[in-house]
Parts: sequence; structure tokens; C-alpha cells
Amino acid sequence: MGRHADLLARHRGVMPSWMTLYYDDPIALVDGEGRHVVDAEGNRYLDFFGGILTTMTGYGVPRVIEAIQDQATRMLHTSTLYLIEPQIELAERIAELSGIPDAKVFFTNSGSEANDAALMMATQFRSSDQILALRNSYHGKSHSTVAVTGNASWSATALSPFNVTYVHSGYRLRSPFGGLPEGEFVEACVDDLRDLLAVATAGDVAAMIAEPIQGVGGFVVPPDGYFRALKQVLDDHGILFIADEVQTGWGRTGDHFWGHQAHGIVPDLLTFAKGLGNGVAIAGVVGRADVVDCLPANSLSTFGGNPLAATAALANLEVLFEQDLQENARVQGRALQDGLQRLAEDVPEIAEVRGKGLMIGVEFAARGSLDPLPQVADGALQAARAEGLLVGKGGLHRNVLRIAPPLSITAAEVSEGLGMLDRAVRSATHPE
Repeated sequence: MGRHADLLARHRGVMPSWMTLYYDDPIALVDGEGRHVVDAEGNRYLDFFGGILTTMTGYGVPRVIEAIQDQATRMLHTSTLYLIEPQIELAERIAELSGIPDAKVFFTNSGSEANDAALMMATQFRSSDQILALRNSYHGKSHSTVAVTGNASWSATALSPFNVTYVHSGYRLRSPFGGLPEGEFVEACVDDLRDLLAVATAGDVAAMIAEPIQGVGGFVVPPDGYFRALKQVLDDHGILFIADEVQTGWGRTGDHFWGHQAHGIVPDLLTFAKGLGNGVAIAGVVGRADVVDCLPANSLSTFGGNPLAATAALANLEVLFEQDLQENARVQGRALQDGLQRLAEDVPEIAEVRGKGLMIGVEFAARGSLDPLPQVADGALQAARAEGLLVGKGGLHRNVLRIAPPLSITAAEVSEGLGMLDRAVRSATHPE
């Protein structure tokens, strides 16, 4: 029995059956450098998924490693019952970067926890359990975040602490309004939001939570300005806007540091996670002081923003800005998307290539229709691994390749990865 087969047998013995694993023969990743990883059997891969968009600046980044090692020799953990200088410094930095006036920050360990905290703040502030969420959305694995997830594949329970109304997401390819010109599409979605507020809610809705680009949903990109149009309606009703930037933050979309900035808005609350710690668990919510401060009881975060995680995040942000990785995401993302568009011209099963920066989705559907082809996406995922390339998969119908390499990806690696993707997709769509 090989190393991976042995690990899989042990995994199945002690892990829940609902924990998703990639590949027919799952692998364990044990080492990495730059944009490459090595599995437990010594195979080397170019990583175009980065631990689900978490390895932001790359593997084995010296600045981040040195910061972690130095902090680890002094203090790993104290909890928020004590002052934590790197946590305070990181909060100051994030509050400034958020663009939210007089912002305050609360740290957690994951995006699920961050969204959970934001939902608690919003519902308390508005004295309402009513939430607007988007169809095809994903916000986490906790009870409250599953309750606002509009994707059946990731909705583990129908039980909910909220009264949730789902609105259009800007997913034009599969929208009943999708055939309209862009401006008319946005108007139709706004009209639908107004109608839902009138007939499907009981007034005093607490908040809308939205991913600027839907991640698990297949990297769905709404038209620029889409959320500005929706937010104008929300503002008329005093409804808060929560931007779930767990996947879109830190410059990944290239043109903007935060995904919501493509829509010309300032959210009331913004959640972050994933790439901030470059693999170290850190997340949180930043928002208006009056909303963040509204909770009436004492609280804390045992592990959120601990000295080790906050120090790693500060070092990671230094690398991000010093190497201008947002600009690199813009440039290399454009090259990657252009290459995939050329592939789509040759492969009719590619229904759409979409994305911004280094956040690109490739959706597969039957020729001449929108019937999803999850088997093709899965085949391409498997074939890419055989080529030496790791990518992700998502979408409501599991028919979308998700491509999101570390922001430090080079032009040579983009070219290499495109060649691997070309061969993998052609193999999946025209198996011998």
C-alpha cells in the first residue's frame, strides 16, 4: 500500500464522511516552495489553487517564516484578555486599508467565524433576524453561515437562526434575466430586490451579506456597479451591507484591493480571512464602530488574532505591498484569462471563462445548451493533476474549474500552467 492509500484508509476511519477530498486517489501535500508543492509520495506540482486561495504570497516565503519563528521563541498565545501589540498593530493597518471611516476590528480564526460575528453584530444592531443573501453563495460551515449559504451542495441543514431571503447574485450565465443587456440586467435585479422587500420580508431587514465574486459558487463575477445599484435600495431601508471578502480580499482581483471596490461602495461590515496569514489561521471583521460596538455582553476571542498569527499576518502584508502583488495579480491574471479564452474558442464545452485578477472560473456545459457537465470539470481536475498542476472545482453544479494561484505567480509559471490546462481540458472533453 502506498503512502497516500494508507493515509486515505486512516482518514476514512476517523474523519467525517462529509469531509470533501479531491481526486479519485487523494493526495497529501507535505512541502512547498514558491508556487510549487510536493506530495507525500514525492510528486511535484505547480499550485494554481493555493490551499483554497489561502497561500497568498507563496510557499516558504522567508519574511513570513522568519517572523513566525521569531515570535514562536517568545510567545505563542495569550488570548484577548490581555493586550496584544501585534494584534493592535494589525487592526490599525486593516482599519486603514478597509476604507471604512472610524473602523474597528475583531479577529477570529476562519472566514466562517468572521461571517458569524458580522451576522451577530448586524442582527443585534438592527434588532432583526432577517437577512438578505445571494443565490449561489457560500459563507462558511458554521450553523449561522450555512443558514445564509445559497448553494444546495454546501447547505448541510435547513435549520436556521435567521429568516433568510435569497436575491439574485449577478450570475448572468444562468439567470432568467441573463439575456438582457448588462444595464437592463442590473435594473431587473434591482426591481426584483424591491419586490422581495415588499412581499417576502416583514420590514426592518438587518443586512445583506454578499461575496463580491462568488467563490465556491464558481468565481461568478457580477457586472461592475451591480452592488452599488443594490445598495442604493438597501440604504433606502436602513439595511446594512456585509461584504464577504474572505476570498476576494488583499488585491486578488487585481484592479482593486477589495472586491467591493469594483462597485464604488463602502460596506458597513467587511469580513476577511484566507490569504491574510498565508496559511496561518487568522480572520476577522472590520466595520463601522457603532455596529461593531453594539453587542451588549462581554466577549473575547481565545485564539483570534493571537501573537503568532498577527505577527505572521503583518509580515505577509509587508511582502504583499513591497512586491506589489496586487499589480502582479492584475497582469498575470489578464494573461491567464486571455489564454483560457483562446482555449474556449477551440473547446465548445467551455460555456464561459470569467474572473478578475487571479480568480478565474472555467464553466463547462453541453454544446449548444447550458446543461452542466460536472464530469468534464472532474475529468479536467484529474487530468491537470496528472500533468503536474493543482486547480480547484466548484459551481452550483460542480461544473466549474476554479483557478487561483498565489499572487506571486510568475509569467513563466502562467505560461507553463496554461499548457497543462490546455492538455487537461482537451483530454477531459475528448477522451480517447
